[in-house]
Amino acid sequence: MKTVSENTCFGGTQGIYNHTSKSCACDMTFAVFLPAEAKDGPVPVLWYLSGLTCTHENAMSKAGAQVWAAEHGIALIFPDTSPRGESVADDENYDLGQGAGFYVNATQDPWKPNFQMWDYITEELPTLIAENFNIDMDRQSITGHSMGGHGALTMAMSLPSRYRPVSAFAPICSPTTTDRGRKQLTAYLGTDETTWAAHDASLMMEKIGFNGPVLIDTGTSDQFIDLLKPEALSAAIAKRRQEATVRLQPGYDHSYFFVSTFMEDHVTFHADALYTD
Repeated sequence: MKTVSENTCFGGTQGIYNHTSKSCACDMTFAVFLPAEAKDGPVPVLWYLSGLTCTHENAMSKAGAQVWAAEHGIALIFPDTSPRGESVADDENYDLGQGAGFYVNATQDPWKPNFQMWDYITEELPTLIAENFNIDMDRQSITGHSMGGHGALTMAMSLPSRYRPVSAFAPICSPTTTDRGRKQLTAYLGTDETTWAAHDASLMMEKIGFNGPVLIDTGTSDQFIDLLKPEALSAAIAKRRQEATVRLQPGYDHSYFFVSTFMEDHVTFHADALYTD
């Protein structure tokens, strides 16, 4: 692992790091915020998964999470959204290929050699984090925005003992039924739609749910709301009677102005669960 940069931030350290990934067969970059408390012992951690076109840098720079993480003494991890490099497959459209890994393990060419983002986020990167940072891996939580909200929700439900709470900002809620998902799932996983279900938060909520608290925020003026389909996830939550808070925020769109507005709520939500024994 190589340190790209480290800066003092709200009494802690905001770092950017690079390493060679076995899962993605390329160099990957990620960011970690460590609060001041990490100097004295392991701290709990909140993973933040970003959306289409993003890198580790978008949320690190725009979400405003560090001030609230510092206040609660929790670490933040900002992974990249896909493998990258000249030898990595890509597409001319922004919603497929580099910057659009969709947090799945691709089984189809030309994506299969590099696009193993599920394994990268749930296995390889946590191992690297545990080995190199003063983080308590028994106290993890996860959130994300848009495509990242989709990833956070499906990972949390698939790995019920891993994350204590889960939240999402404007998540893609029903990728098996809209153009914000069917295209990517077909490309990465193939045409057998039975393989898609584990990557649909609404289907997963209805089937298995989550053994902890859930917080979802979506803006009523989100320009992608018809593709996100928050109503599908809300219906699944109600049907399952899942412990959850689902909020439609009047006037907010899909941008980081929306994310940063409600970041305090989300970090506090995660901190409350992470510090409950």
